[in-house]
Amino acid sequence: MSRVTVVIPNYNGLRFMEPCMSALSAQTYTDFCVLIVDNGSADGSVEWLSSADMPFPVRSIFLKENTGFAGASNVGIEYADSELILLLNNDTEPKPSFIENLVRAFDEDRQGRLFAASPRMIQLYHKELLDDAGDGYNLLSWGFQRGVGRPVDEPKFARRTRVFSACAGASMYRKELLSRIAIQGTVSYEGLYGERYTCREYFDTKHFAYLEDMDLSFRAGSEGYDIYYIPEAEVYHVGSGTSGSKYNSFKVRLAARNNIWLCWKNMPLLMLILNLPGILTGIAIKILFFVKLGFGRDYLKGLSEGIRGIPGCRKKKFRFRNLFNYVRLELHMITDTFSYAEDFVRRKL
Repeated sequence: MSRVTVVIPNYNGLRFMEPCMSALSAQTYTDFCVLIVDNGSADGSVEWLSSADMPFPVRSIFLKENTGFAGASNVGIEYADSELILLLNNDTEPKPSFIENLVRAFDEDRQGRLFAASPRMIQLYHKELLDDAGDGYNLLSWGFQRGVGRPVDEPKFARRTRVFSACAGASMYRKELLSRIAIQGTVSYEGLYGERYTCREYFDTKHFAYLEDMDLSFRAGSEGYDIYYIPEAEVYHVGSGTSGSKYNSFKVRLAARNNIWLCWKNMPLLMLILNLPGILTGIAIKILFFVKLGFGRDYLKGLSEGIRGIPGCRKKKFRFRNLFNYVRLELHMITDTFSYAEDFVRRKL
């Protein structure tokens, strides 16, 4: 049993697998194994994974159908027998000290409250620019990548800081805490060869993909757990490697739908009322933005799906003893609003 399991969801990502595996083979930290969960790929991934010779322990789970990022990640987390889980997109190339620095962050957490560690993600094709320095969530109910498009060496992003959410494309989680905040019940998926894989819902499978990591982090924050950005852990990231582009009909629709559920499930009634003006303002701005890009109909369809799907959401029950945690989340949203505005203005300038 390794201390770290690297869980890699894969859907038609064969072209990324060799560079990703090569980067993992160069890690200075070696007490890890790799678990690849294939989501019904049809690009030769199954054949390659069945025959590839790796310099570290690797096993693969082949699902019959595409269960989305949420489904594949849940299966990987459930069947990983380790203290720490590193979720890693297939379109990433970690630097040699990547895993070592993430593990060190957990070693330094004496109280066991560190839920997730999010690395400094760097654009693979523009290595002078950041891709993600931990994820934020502002008062407009927009999740965003801190520092995206900013210089890698900018001092602001060179120090550790608590963040609202960890990007699940390349973050490490403590499995014990993942289990504590998992949604009650289990889901089951059919394997490629007729086997069954049953797992808990760490990520809400209703999301399928997009904002599932923000939803997970919101749940963790409501329990008082910490999420930190660890700048010394660096990883290159292609970005949108599976979906194929920054904006497309599928992505716009699901993100709009999932954001409705994110707000409804995680905010107690008073918090929801307090943030409603900002949420509605954010929706109005997004409508104008996506109409201009030609995705207005997709965004509106996603909003409609989200509203109609509210009755099926499993809303987190508010407990009075968690009041402080929700206040802390609200304050974080306020500071993230200013952070988002600063990043936006600096990128434009």
